Parts: sequence; C-alpha cells; structure tokens
Amino acid sequence: MPLILEGLVTTLTPADTPHLAPMGPTVEPGLARFVLRPYPTSQTYQHLRQRGAGVLHVTDDALLLARAAIGPVVPFPPTRPAQAIAGVILADACRAAEFIVESIDESAERVALQCRTLALHELRPFFGFNRAKHAIVEAAILATRLAWLGRESVEAELARLAVPIRKTGGPDELTALEVLTDYVRSYYSPPLPNLADQS
Repeated sequence: MPLILEGLVTTLTPADTPHLAPMGPTVEPGLARFVLRPYPTSQTYQHLRQRGAGVLHVTDDALLLARAAIGPVVPFPPTRPAQAIAGVILADACRAAEFIVESIDESAERVALQCRTLALHELRPFFGFNRAKHAIVEAAILATRLAWLGRESVEAELARLAVPIRKTGGPDELTALEVLTDYVRSYYSPPLPNLADQS
C-alpha cells in the first residue's frame, strides 16, 4: 500500500520568487523517490513543468500547513538556498528533499509527476504530532475541497475536528483553527459559526 505523506513543496516562479503549497505525495521509504499529483491548473504544477525541480518539506508546523492550504503565506516563511537545484528550503522544516521531475503523465484528472531526490537535509528534530496537529491537517485538507463538498458535511466535520483541537492544541493550533474556520465561513453565505470561539 503506498504511503501518502502530507508535506509542503516550494517551487520558483518564472520571476524567481518562491511559491509554497501543501502536497501529499506518494513516497518511498527514505524519500528517495516520490510521486506528486497536482491538478494541472495549480501553480505548483506550472512551476514544476517549467523548472523541473522543487523542494519537498516534512514539517510539524500545523499552522504553516493550514495557512499554505488556503492561499499565499504572507510574509513568506524564512528560507535558505537549495544546494542541488535552483530553489529554496524552508528554514524551520524538519526535513527537506531537493528533487527533480523525471517524468510527467497528464493522462488523468491529476497530473502524475515522478520525482527523484537529489539532496536530503535533516534540519531539526521532528517535534511530533498530537491530536490537535492531526486535526488541523485534516481541517486544512477539508478547506481545499469546499467546491466538491456540501455545507452540511463541512460544518459537521469542522465541528468534530474542533473538539480535539480545543482540548489538546497549543496557541498555534488554536490560531490555525481560527484561520481555517474564517476561510471556510467566508466561502458560504450565510457564514458558518466561528468554531474557534466555542467552548
């Protein structure tokens, strides 16, 4: 069974500015190779198609994952230059895999990019994921799928995920819940209740 790893991918735009997006590649042990499956309209795919390289990051920063899922992160998190490719590495990530795209399959709804790691960096220890961090990742994924999901199911799922976040989360996880809730509420009219404020 393939393992899907939730991470963050940095790419460079045509103007050489960094772009950040959450991605869930299918990975091999050790991150030597993996498959990215972006939508063909995504900026990440356009950058990878043009540049042929990027950086996959493993992080325990659930707030950054949440912010990246719903739009551009401003200000952009601190970075350092990649070594094996033209790109940037998130300075606070736990691991970073500089990769090249070896093949592209556009035959399905989502593009399949076969990627090979050129350089793997261990940047800092992985702090770990508790129930709140896991729930934030699930809520962030939910927030990217609003166009395909009905309001009732989104409201119910957010309410369920808010419980462990409020019970076990720290300040960053509570902020992430607020950010995601505000984003989802703004998608619907009338808006959903602010789940971050409920006790």
